Amino acid sequence: MTRHNPVRDFQVDRSTLGYVGHELQRPECILAERDGSLWAADARGGVVHILPDGSQRIISQTEQTAFAAAGSEAERYTVGTLPNGLAFARNGDLLIANFGTDRLEVMTRDGRSRVLHDSIDGQPIGKTNFVLRDAKDRLWLTVSTRIRNWMDAFSPDIADGYIALVDERGIRIVADGFAFTNEIRFDANEEWLYVVETTGQRVSRLRVQPDGTLTDREVFGPYKLGVSGFPDGIAFDAFGNLWGTLIMSDILFVLTPEGDYLEVLVDGAPATSAALERAFRAGQVSPDAMLATGGKLANWFASLTFGGPDLRTCYIGSLRGTRIPFFRAPVAGLPMVHWHAR
Repeated sequence: MTRHNPVRDFQVDRSTLGYVGHELQRPECILAERDGSLWAADARGGVVHILPDGSQRIISQTEQTAFAAAGSEAERYTVGTLPNGLAFARNGDLLIANFGTDRLEVMTRDGRSRVLHDSIDGQPIGKTNFVLRDAKDRLWLTVSTRIRNWMDAFSPDIADGYIALVDERGIRIVADGFAFTNEIRFDANEEWLYVVETTGQRVSRLRVQPDGTLTDREVFGPYKLGVSGFPDGIAFDAFGNLWGTLIMSDILFVLTPEGDYLEVLVDGAPATSAALERAFRAGQVSPDAMLATGGKLANWFASLTFGGPDLRTCYIGSLRGTRIPFFRAPVAGLPMVHWHAR
């Protein structure tokens, strides 16, 4: 008997949206813990820890002001320290893919940090986007592009992103040739690694071999997600649905286990999204065209994570928002590897 998929009847009710956090700077990625705490990446050089009572504090080795003091919007999102993807190390430290310094960093919960990796095969590592820890305590890192200014890589003709693996052998590239590699997630059994290709406008997946080798690469779901939009963050729920965000067009979508594409929240402006799509197809994307896009809830949807005691509270990260919207999902999220560790 086929199980009914609850997301097929679901739309986010804007009237029920809540918000957490205030005066955040570029809360691109969010981690949730069982005690109700949230950890949000922050452009001041670290993370903001948001406690269950709503209080918050910035944790960074040295607080940075470049993001707030930038001379232009384009400069704000391309220079300085830009903590991006987050994961918890086994001991609870924070692993940070820094999209500004181009490094994989680790920071203790009191702000002491060090660089884990800033090069690979003797070359600069590139635009480190996201880090993920698996059940074997290995780290998986995405690099969006080897081009220094990521806006210059926002093109249908560039596919220089890659995935690196960090294990007892060190750091090495295990898959290459992606169109702006972004977030990655494992399925429930860690048999497949799902990969967002932002400028490819698709989600791909690769089979994970015991030694970390990735094989059998294929597209999961439509070859192009949405009419106009660029996928960014993804997260699995317990049913097997893959939730995701389309940045700039600010759409929350779901890919069912069968690969069907559903939109459950649309917040962006169709006209500016369509204009960006046309410019992208023509190879003429400009910072102004990008910055003209976005919605009102949390400008530039970048990620989502499941939290709350039952893992049914869904939090939306963004690049240009200053607080974090959340809503109740119809199904619980798939627990991440850290969920039962502490």
